[in-house]
Amino acid sequence: MKLMIAALATETNTFSPMPTGRLAFDATMITREATKKSSNHYSLAMSEWRGMAEERGWNVVESLAAAAQPAGLTVKNVYEEFRDEILADLATHKPDMFLLAMHGAMVADGYQDCEGDMLARARAIMGPDKVIGVELDPHNHLTRAMLENATLIVNFKEYPHVDAAERAREVFVMAADAAQGKTRPVMAMHDCRMLAIIETMKEPGQSYVQAMKDAEGKDDVLSVSLTHGFPWGDVADVGARTLVITDGNADKAAQVAKEFADRLWDIRDGLQKDYPDIPTALDIAQAATEFPVTLADMGDNPGGGAPSDSTFFLQEIIKRGMKDVAHGIFWDPVLVAMCQDAGVGARMTVRLGGKICKESGAPIDLEVIVRGVRENMTQVLGKTQMQIGTGAWLESDGVHLVVAPKRVQCYAPTVFSDLGLDIGTLKVMIPKSTNHFYQNFARVSAEVIHVGSPGAVTPDIASIPFTKRDGNFWPKVENPFA
Repeated sequence: MKLMIAALATETNTFSPMPTGRLAFDATMITREATKKSSNHYSLAMSEWRGMAEERGWNVVESLAAAAQPAGLTVKNVYEEFRDEILADLATHKPDMFLLAMHGAMVADGYQDCEGDMLARARAIMGPDKVIGVELDPHNHLTRAMLENATLIVNFKEYPHVDAAERAREVFVMAADAAQGKTRPVMAMHDCRMLAIIETMKEPGQSYVQAMKDAEGKDDVLSVSLTHGFPWGDVADVGARTLVITDGNADKAAQVAKEFADRLWDIRDGLQKDYPDIPTALDIAQAATEFPVTLADMGDNPGGGAPSDSTFFLQEIIKRGMKDVAHGIFWDPVLVAMCQDAGVGARMTVRLGGKICKESGAPIDLEVIVRGVRENMTQVLGKTQMQIGTGAWLESDGVHLVVAPKRVQCYAPTVFSDLGLDIGTLKVMIPKSTNHFYQNFARVSAEVIHVGSPGAVTPDIASIPFTKRDGNFWPKVENPFA
């Protein structure tokens, strides 16, 4: 059996002004040797697949792995170059099975559905009977082209995405069984007509995920996935969808997909959170008696395509004269270089934030002390180490700020502690993240609050100005089924 593996992944915020070009992929991953290196979130599936295939004595062909942090539209020729390199390998090696790690919400100039385009071209090369398995982020746009051309698709179940390895193994086992004629995967999708931020480590999302797992392995059901949708992608297929794979039973797949769509509708009120604004959240933190309190800067989440340089939280913190506050990660490679040159202990006047777009807010001038600089920093997401680069810790009168040269989401409080900041002395921690921060920060926080901060990744989904899909979805309308 010959297996080919590849990865091509980014999440496109079509409202973001930052293009996703070659340098954006360079900053994260472009390699044909992904499985020879430490796995990151984007290459983990490939490492799992190679290991499982080699245990069976299979021949493994490793193609391109390319991934970029979420941002604006992918540059057309960059997408086409990466796509065509993978497709050329398919045509050359003619594998029995092709496993591909993608995000599911990649949009390029001229391509509203990069995943569907990629899979259609792969299917044309491989023919109708060969197995194509795909692992996706649940914040995808599940399209008809994807379903028609893949043999099977599996989403991560958890948000934060801590289960990428488990889902990759499921993809491999199902694909191997199909390739060897043991099963005949049939997929069915159901449109939930919903769009929400679904936190799976809290109720009601937690029980929903458990119900998906409980349904698998029974009555011909091989897999149950929930597509949350990526709200900041203005494409026709944005929205929540359920996806069920059965062994040869199309009616059963459709039935279970509808059942899980109905279950999601039934818990919708519990999914819709009342996110406080920044002043309200800081009022809560200042009134707290146990610390630290974590306040998520949801609107400036680089993991959703935001610049990670907004200053709205910082402006209010300074206005109130708050101390023992840590905030980050701010994206500013120039400022990091200045800190490296000045050295630990240096005092500087710096301008922070407000550089990329109006959603970044106004720049802030600060007198700071360089408290720490550390090279080759990483942080943990699930079972993977995510690269930060050189981190710098600046203090301005009791306010602690972490700055990095890579635009990367804040996943863990180690971004503060690895630079030498004792988080036990803090009253407030403010990660720039929507929800990936949650598991790691909840472990060390007295309280965690998701904050509806301004920015390019607004959590106010009903206000997002879609132009390519209709407005008939909850919560924009009370009953989209009427």
